[in-house]
Amino acid sequence: MTASFDTPQRADTHSAVERLQDADANVRRVALLELADLGDPDFVEPIVAALNDDRSPAVRQEAARLLAEWERDDVVESLCAALLDADATVRGTAAQSLSELKRPESAHVLLAWADRPDPFLRAAVLRGLRELRCPDAFALAHRALGDDTPAVRLEAIGVLGWLKDARALASLAHLCAFDVEPDLRRAAAGALGFAPANDGAVVSALLSALADPSWRVREQAANTLGKLAVASAAAPLMAALDDDYWQVRVNAVRALGRLREPRAAAAIAALLRHTVSNLRKEAALALGELGLPDTLAALHDALHDGDPEVRKSARIAIAQIEPSRRAEKASR
Repeated sequence: MTASFDTPQRADTHSAVERLQDADANVRRVALLELADLGDPDFVEPIVAALNDDRSPAVRQEAARLLAEWERDDVVESLCAALLDADATVRGTAAQSLSELKRPESAHVLLAWADRPDPFLRAAVLRGLRELRCPDAFALAHRALGDDTPAVRLEAIGVLGWLKDARALASLAHLCAFDVEPDLRRAAAGALGFAPANDGAVVSALLSALADPSWRVREQAANTLGKLAVASAAAPLMAALDDDYWQVRVNAVRALGRLREPRAAAAIAALLRHTVSNLRKEAALALGELGLPDTLAALHDALHDGDPEVRKSARIAIAQIEPSRRAEKASR
């Protein structure tokens, strides 16, 4: 569409388009900002052209950032091409803009770029596909779990976690237990959160991850075991209450609360005296889930905790337990 410049705003726009040819890169970059501020789709093409052809990396980077506002096939195509830009900042900004895609129709453009040899591009394309939840991305992401580049495997895990396709469970479980990169084992443990609680391979992988050398992997494994409500994980989760890292303990406490595991009550109540307030708060909430009157004394003590969130959690827990205790007394 040819723009008309018969209003002051259009005249200013015409000036901005002309300044995209200025010899000064900063002038060109400011002109891009002015065009973007208009929010007019008629002026996306000059911004795309700047991304494709401007000689300044700073201008190309600005164009890549601004184009995140317009999700169109031609824009997505140009951002994909920018993943091969000679400048690392341009590549990184283009990848960030692609990660913000929300339109499912953008997936077909990304998929057309997915098998390029450049590992940065492959990882960025997978990241862009993640939240689009495109079923056609399954084969690509599943195949990428075997990629030599950790960043590509990591993004593939993310895509499969969003797709929640049961065909990926065995492969994700394998990565959770055996990938050489701790960050990937952790991501796989999180991605398994859609598995059925009776999937033996998944449970085995998560239990293995609960003893992983990396505390971040252990933390995520405890979280996922609780989310899946894996009853057979109660004993290992109780052992995790003694983990060296309080972050792991927090997730183990939360998981045991979800499982309503009465054998954990005493150990969880003891955590109401821990120095980390987040752990005390989760312990109080878990005791409320367990619903055992024997823990009321410890919870009443927690009403005097120095942290208001802990006191609030103790009140919630007491409110959960006391009605059932009164009902029990009344029935005697």
